[in-house]
Amino acid sequence: MSNRDWLEKDFYRELGVAKDAPADEIKKAYRKIARENHPDAKPGDTKAEARFKAAGEAYGVLSDPAKRKEYDEARTLFAGGRFGGFGGGGRSAGGQGGGFEDLFAGGGRSGGGAGGLGDLLGGIFGGMGGMGGGTATDPTGGMGTGGMGGFGGVPRQRRGADVETEVRIDFAEAVNGATLPLRLTSPMTCGTCDGSGAKPGTTPRTCTRCGGAGLVSRSQGAFAFSEPCPDCRGSGHLVDDPCPECGGDGVSSRPRTITIRVPAGVEDGQRIRLAGKGQPGPAGGPSGDLYVIVHVSTDAVFGRSAKNPDDLTLALPVTYPELVRGATVTVPTLDGRISLKVPPGSSAGRTLRVRGRGVKRKDRTGDLLVTLELAVPARLSSEASDALDAYARATADHDPRAHLTERADRAHADKEAAS
Repeated sequence: MSNRDWLEKDFYRELGVAKDAPADEIKKAYRKIARENHPDAKPGDTKAEARFKAAGEAYGVLSDPAKRKEYDEARTLFAGGRFGGFGGGGRSAGGQGGGFEDLFAGGGRSGGGAGGLGDLLGGIFGGMGGMGGGTATDPTGGMGTGGMGGFGGVPRQRRGADVETEVRIDFAEAVNGATLPLRLTSPMTCGTCDGSGAKPGTTPRTCTRCGGAGLVSRSQGAFAFSEPCPDCRGSGHLVDDPCPECGGDGVSSRPRTITIRVPAGVEDGQRIRLAGKGQPGPAGGPSGDLYVIVHVSTDAVFGRSAKNPDDLTLALPVTYPELVRGATVTVPTLDGRISLKVPPGSSAGRTLRVRGRGVKRKDRTGDLLVTLELAVPARLSSEASDALDAYARATADHDPRAHLTERADRAHADKEAAS
């Protein structure tokens, strides 16, 4: 994709959202399009596959605040006619003829001065650094390595779009970490042509118009302009006999299995980034990244502390005699059973901390927080009922709510005295 093609793409329209749409709306729109047009949902549907790729490319830019800001600013500058478009002869604020070189020069010769558009587009085009060459990594999926290097160097490769998928794991895997196989169908380097786009036995040929540079020059008055080659669309080569599997793109969709390592302590909804495992760039360009959203199933016994996710929680039922007299009880953990001492006179709702029985990370280990819950029997035998009656008579003089009524009485008395 040439520079012009990239900037003229309307990523907002691609996802069907407004330019000021919030991040969650953009994410929701992308997931809907990706789900409806995924190759697994519509196998063999080339239009759906193209829609799937385009949505991924758009989401790769709009989901990143920095990339989105640069993209918006770049489109505003060019679409507004400030620089006369790509290769155009528009006039600057000072009335002088503007050229492509002017746009990326640091000082700006015009009265209005772009102030070095290379600075503005540095993140988008990989850090052009004025008119100099260089190597850059394009985060947008629109351009690739090589820099614009004086508009006459090695053509830039296009980076592939980022891909997003989801996986569900159980609670123990989230706490202890796990290595899982992940099977998905997504665009990847064509196995038939190895990403060249050419039919096996043939090779792409160097574009004769640009000599493999991907850019051509033309003169307009006193200025010379460089723009993407119209024959090879900035790639620097031509494919005369396209690969039958990918149609010359160098990318095809097929099932693949990759191994994902889930770190210990991963939380529900957390994203894991696998660099270079996303959609490959056309014609051998660098691949995007794969983002795996982890969903953690709830556990019937354990939970995670809201204050510190490295601490596990457990509600432990205990009897009234165990609370009053104290006891040593058996407590389950993710590593096996342990013995826990309940101090005499404990109240229901008290939390006891068991050190080192939570999430185990490389640099720290969480704890197990055990909350005591009074287990009240639904039915009593006649013997237990008689014993309970005897206990009630023996403690009839003790009112556990006396401090509450005394406080209320004092407050009422103080109010009466004040009035």
